Amino acid sequence: MRDVVFAAQHPQERVRFACQNLSGNIIDQIPYPVDLLTSNDPDELIALIREQNIDRVVFDHYGIDAVFEKKIKDACGVTILSFDDTYEAHYCDILLNHNISADPTRYRGLVPEHCELHCGAEYTLIRDEFKTEKEIHRKKLYDIFIAMGGTDPSNATMKILSTLSDDLRVCVVTTSGNSHVSELKTFVQTKKNMTLEVDSARIAQLLHQSCLAIITPSVMVHEVLFMEIPFIAVQTVANQEDMFVYLEKEGYTVLKEWDASAIARFYNT
Repeated sequence: MRDVVFAAQHPQERVRFACQNLSGNIIDQIPYPVDLLTSNDPDELIALIREQNIDRVVFDHYGIDAVFEKKIKDACGVTILSFDDTYEAHYCDILLNHNISADPTRYRGLVPEHCELHCGAEYTLIRDEFKTEKEIHRKKLYDIFIAMGGTDPSNATMKILSTLSDDLRVCVVTTSGNSHVSELKTFVQTKKNMTLEVDSARIAQLLHQSCLAIITPSVMVHEVLFMEIPFIAVQTVANQEDMFVYLEKEGYTVLKEWDASAIARFYNT
């Protein structure tokens, strides 16, 4: 989704996406032509770049490293922009870490000397729907908004829901890529004050209508901060560590594991 937001910032450019048709993908939500790749072989991508006369490539994939990028650069001479939020080595012309926690000094020795470092809040990607939504007055309908990632592999959402009081008005958002959707639907149907939205097109509105957000220390933090909604961030995967440390240092409520008492601490403050 962040690549869709990034692409929208370049309306004059001819944009294409190259994806594998993997389980849990959101290809049908990409408003640009999509070329389906059948492998991780750089030669397949090189052939596609040449066929489509591409001059700039954006890489946003934890499995693509500097070696892969160099093969593309050497073969095609394209300008390469690499997304990164875990401080890995990249062979690119532009390095984009749009997390508010991004530290450009940590990329020394990890990227070529000519590489432009685009790091920090000034490069944060906020979807237009949030910018529009913030200007609208909304009545608060939910006590808690929960978004634990599109796939939520550890089923953190269910762990949180099972600890909440039935008196709380709760809105849960996830995607059809979440393998636990059926379990969530069954659970929510037994609760009169819980709502589950799958593949929602109104995330900004739902967040705006909530008093407190429970999220992961990820890109979602940017949107929650932009909307000025108090939040609790619960780390679920290793690549959220950098944001976790930053938020903890800044005094936000962050957890390594879910603890329902954090809600009480929030209301007490």
